[in-house]
Amino acid sequence: MPRIIESVPNISEGRRSDVVKAVVEALGRVPGVRVLDVQSDQDHNRSVISLAGDEKSLPAALLSLFEVAVDRIDLRSHEGEHPRAGAVDVVPFIPIEGATMADCVALARQLGQAVAERFQLPVYLYEEAATAPHRRNLEDIRRGQFEGLAEKMRDPQWKPDYGPPAPHPSAGATVIGARMPLIAYNINLGTSDLEVAKRIAKAIRHSSGGFRRST
Repeated sequence: MPRIIESVPNISEGRRSDVVKAVVEALGRVPGVRVLDVQSDQDHNRSVISLAGDEKSLPAALLSLFEVAVDRIDLRSHEGEHPRAGAVDVVPFIPIEGATMADCVALARQLGQAVAERFQLPVYLYEEAATAPHRRNLEDIRRGQFEGLAEKMRDPQWKPDYGPPAPHPSAGATVIGARMPLIAYNINLGTSDLEVAKRIAKAIRHSSGGFRRST
């Protein structure tokens, strides 16, 4: 039975369509990989790309994505509403058919080591691939964002799993992991009061005492 694995890399670029196009074209040149969806948000200045393949084609495609993104995205001049720590901010592997979570964890570690060596990028492993409980949640790793990354990495608790002990000057760090599928969606509130939205988010989000998604 062929293994089908999904990956949903998030890149910190949602305004320059030429950069997003170059990333998608690089992914499409790898045999065995299918780009399923591309969503760019100008306010967030972020693009979410969904692709699927097997355990051989996906890592090759994702290395191509890193090659374009690290070269073309500079977080020193990046602005947007969405938190980010890296040019390639997060890369999850998701088992779909014929693959296990253990397979995806192995892929996350394989890609993490390759990215660190090839691009001199610090890499953190998260979710099922995490190497410590405090690194499991993406928001904990990303807290402080690119601007606070250098100071954060001076703390031994936040030494990267792979790569140099300091941020890449323009591409920051990246977070790679393994998780089950999830659905993200936006809700329109009947108020313009930002504090109401913050209170609702705090009540719902797991990191502040709310719900954790079912796996």
